[in-house]
Amino acid sequence: MSARCKDIFQGRIISVALEEHALPDGREATYEMVRHPGGAAALPVLDDGRVILIRQFRPAAGGMIWEIPAGRLEPDEDPAECIRRELQEEIGYCPGTLKPLADMFSAVGFCDERVFLFLATELTVVPRALESDEFIEPVTMPLAEALELLDRGEIVDAKTQLALLLADRRR
Repeated sequence: MSARCKDIFQGRIISVALEEHALPDGREATYEMVRHPGGAAALPVLDDGRVILIRQFRPAAGGMIWEIPAGRLEPDEDPAECIRRELQEEIGYCPGTLKPLADMFSAVGFCDERVFLFLATELTVVPRALESDEFIEPVTMPLAEALELLDRGEIVDAKTQLALLLADRRR
């Protein structure tokens, strides 16, 4: 990994460090690294083929944005278990089937957050349980409508963009 590391900040969710890494040609370089435990996300698909997106308040994006349900991995947590929990909390559904779509790094130039993407099907209604700092509105729509939002530039979240495109390719 890194030869030297200097911790700069430790928060509730992330940490920041200066890290010395050897480049492929042997030179050393210093990188500012954001460390994140990773997450899981899913595109929920109802039996009739409609998908569930959420409108979520995201201060970093300037307000409400379109996303798929997602959440942070707990230590040693399986990504499938993480997204099962988040689907219940955020939209009030439990998936019967989770099909892996991809895994991705959200901002690989400076952050190690890895997000595991799933397609969630065979959904069963369960009680919703939002966390106190979440403001989330689930919205059900045909996949074609979600893709239109993407085409118009209204979906700016990368994990959501990728999940929609992969789901469209695989249907």
